[in-house]
Amino acid sequence: MTLRLHDTATRSVRDFVPMTPGQVGIYLCGLTVQSIPHIGHLRSAVNYDVLRRWLLHIGFEVTFIRNITDVDDKILVKSLETGRPYWAIAYANKLVLDADYRSLNVLPPTYEPLATAHITEMHELIAELIERGHAYESAEGNGDVYFDVPSFKEYGSLSGQRPEDMLSAGGTPERGKRHQADFALWKGVKDDEPGDASWASPWGRGRPGWHIECSAMARRYLGAEFDIHGGGLDLTFPHHENEIAQSRSGGLPFARYWVHHALLNLGEAKMSKSLGNVIDVQAVLAMGIRPVELRYYLGVPHYRSRIDYSDDAMREAATAYRRIEGFVHRAVEVVGVGRPKAVPPEFAAAMNDDLNTSAALAVVHDTIREGNTALAANDETGVRAALTAVRAMLGVLGLDPLDAAWHEGEGGGDLKPVVDSLVSLALDQRAQARARKDWAAADSVRDQLKNAGVQVEDTPAGPRWTVGEQH
Repeated sequence: MTLRLHDTATRSVRDFVPMTPGQVGIYLCGLTVQSIPHIGHLRSAVNYDVLRRWLLHIGFEVTFIRNITDVDDKILVKSLETGRPYWAIAYANKLVLDADYRSLNVLPPTYEPLATAHITEMHELIAELIERGHAYESAEGNGDVYFDVPSFKEYGSLSGQRPEDMLSAGGTPERGKRHQADFALWKGVKDDEPGDASWASPWGRGRPGWHIECSAMARRYLGAEFDIHGGGLDLTFPHHENEIAQSRSGGLPFARYWVHHALLNLGEAKMSKSLGNVIDVQAVLAMGIRPVELRYYLGVPHYRSRIDYSDDAMREAATAYRRIEGFVHRAVEVVGVGRPKAVPPEFAAAMNDDLNTSAALAVVHDTIREGNTALAANDETGVRAALTAVRAMLGVLGLDPLDAAWHEGEGGGDLKPVVDSLVSLALDQRAQARARKDWAAADSVRDQLKNAGVQVEDTPAGPRWTVGEQH
């Protein structure tokens, strides 16, 4: 079955046909690092990580580019408010972002370009646009360069917007623009901005506009044309619309498919740093939710379905994942870890159907029910078949409980061997108490472990312990 993806540009689900057989180039709009990320940002990371993993699973070689915007109006405002250099703010927030990506088992990108490292590429594209008659320098001679929206007749094709109905592009003072919808490619230096946030250019010192960076970096790493451009639904306009305009006006065919994920809302509004209604990873962990459970919560809904956040929904997702995890551990005790094999046809059909993760997880749960029936019947062949299938499916979703990524730092990082030894010692004491039929002492050991957050489950293979609430 061919992979089919919803393409925003054609407003339809299309067969995915790569430019080059066996290879896929993806550009994902990354974050503007003016503050630490929230879980809405991480939904984007998880959704496109699942797309990437599925492409890898079905045999594609994937080049995955995810940029970082490290100079921007919002970062400069933070710099002026705090007195910290803009680059220090960006770097500190990027470190948190990197840690959050790792905690959710998001594969690192092939390349992760910084906007400030690609000023030359932006200058080249801007110069080409001026030469082609699609961009102009501000008549006020202040160093601003604008894209001439009326010069690109297809403007609005992605979002359905019409230039004549648009208000000002915003974010840039009206300094010599010809048309209210024109947007900045280069912003001349201003007196009220940090002095180190500018670069020399053919048009005077300044810094890049937001949109030009993605066009320039996509060309640098993926070429004039590539397969998939991804991002949040809120980026369709103006960001992605402007990327199309400046790229195609510069002679670049640009993206063949536009894949947008829906937003994660808190209350009636999307999670937004500017609105202040955000929940970050640390807040979720403080609820007793593990990173793998957060990934499950973010990855189960279809990527084009809106998520309305609630604490209860998060806890329900954690409970559902712990049931999956419980089956895997019970099966491993009977037949060993095994080796994940091919995914079931029903799972593959769901993933090929525009990454229908909800339907794919239903196949996971159906297979676990079969595995539990096999466990109850002491059917090792059935247990092994279910386990290998479940692990193969969870691997595609980045949720395999046995993935080493989920155990890095577990039990206190470098202290994990110590915790293992201490818990094993307590379980030995409990076993000795049970052997001499001192049930009160055995129960006391178990209760003390429970109070410390360690859950003990007696299995045919002996006691098994886990950290956290058991369901």
